[in-house]
Amino acid sequence: MLKQGLQQRLVQKLSPQQIQLIKLLEVPTIQLEQRIKKEIEENPVLEEGRDEEESIDDQNEEEEYESESDQDEFSLEDYLPDDDETPSYKLSANNYSQDDKKTEIPYSTGTSFHEHLKLQLGLRILDDHQKILADYLIGNIDEDGYLRRDIEAVVNDIAFSQNIMTDERELLDILEIIHDFDPPGVGARDLQESLSLQLKHRIKVVGDGDDLPIRLAYTIIKNYFNEFTKKHYEKIIQKLNLTDEELKDAIDVVLKLNPKPGSAYSNPLNRNSQHITPDFILENIEGELILSLNSRNVPDLRVSSTYATMLRTYQKNKKKNTKQQKEAISFVKQKLDSAKWFIDAIKQRQNTLMHTMDAMIQYQEKYFREGDEVLLRPMILKDIAEKTNLDISTISRVVNSKYIQTNFGIFSLKYFYSEGMQTDSGEEVSTREIKKILQECIDNESKKKPLTDEKLAEILQEKSYKIARRTVAKYREQLNIPVARMRKEL
Repeated sequence: MLKQGLQQRLVQKLSPQQIQLIKLLEVPTIQLEQRIKKEIEENPVLEEGRDEEESIDDQNEEEEYESESDQDEFSLEDYLPDDDETPSYKLSANNYSQDDKKTEIPYSTGTSFHEHLKLQLGLRILDDHQKILADYLIGNIDEDGYLRRDIEAVVNDIAFSQNIMTDERELLDILEIIHDFDPPGVGARDLQESLSLQLKHRIKVVGDGDDLPIRLAYTIIKNYFNEFTKKHYEKIIQKLNLTDEELKDAIDVVLKLNPKPGSAYSNPLNRNSQHITPDFILENIEGELILSLNSRNVPDLRVSSTYATMLRTYQKNKKKNTKQQKEAISFVKQKLDSAKWFIDAIKQRQNTLMHTMDAMIQYQEKYFREGDEVLLRPMILKDIAEKTNLDISTISRVVNSKYIQTNFGIFSLKYFYSEGMQTDSGEEVSTREIKKILQECIDNESKKKPLTDEKLAEILQEKSYKIARRTVAKYREQLNIPVARMRKEL
């Protein structure tokens, strides 16, 4: 049985401007220009450039129009800027970098990794069928240089997408050709195969030369890879009847190999090969910290005067407007709304970024003056959210993928956030300070007898840091430092 009833609910809805702002807050400076260009392409009402001053006649015309359309469903003044208004997110001189002449965002150049492989493919004598298979395999090699897909799956993919029949044996033969490409190690299915290929290449280069360490390294990687990765050196020495010095020489050869052969080739479309463009610039001028937004690649925005004039014309003659003209008015109004919301969202983005970064600098003022990592206070997102009266999610969006340029380097904003703990004396210190001490202890340890997590915990406790072994293990893992056994050297 169906029943009808009334129910009252409180639902919070985001306005289009709030949605725009949320999206724009996450965009770093290096991508903001492209985001603005995309909006300009999609909205003909939005233009680059500063607003030009209108003539007195135009102003009188607008005033006359406004008096006639006070009762209309919307007002043009909501969408058009004031006569001499410059977008407020560009008003502050601090919002520009000192060198405004440099408007290009730097990026690395060079042939891409996959282009490099395909150029080499063109030098091989292959029939059309083989070339298609080789090209497909190259397309499945990732940026690190590995073919991480199962060969059987590739066989099925080629049959389905290209309608080309092949088998694993044929693909493996083609892959063997790719294994001979530069960089050495490319097309490997795993690290062991990549290192083996690199060592085979080095042996081929050496030729008949008696380079024992290289050949020994190849034997170890090919036949004793598991023992090697676990640093069970005693087992390798016994099985191959080696001296400590011979094993050390072979290990030195392996350590000079590239675990990610594809990374040697820059790709301008790969974000990992791009230079970091800071979102903020912090200068210490005669003891005064001056913060500015790096807005040199952010164009001024304005509403198109052509569309504004078109709207005025239609509005003046709205009683005589045809159905097509009324549709045009609706279209222009929609685009004006969108343009206004976008310009406002850009302005609010810049204001929110500055407001948040100002609070961070105040919170970490000692650090930003000196650049000494030890001066970093424990700081979490909640601290800055309370200081700015903004939501934690907003602070998170501001911090994400943003960088600041200081007198002592360029840093990710995430770098400044860390938890805290107390010493025996009750003093609160940043976990970053503890990690720094932990790193120094490991850097200065004897590699023949590395410090265990228990021993590291004891050292920290002697320095008045109350810390358990499991916490030491957590910090060590965060620093990407392996366990003591894996740090052992001969």
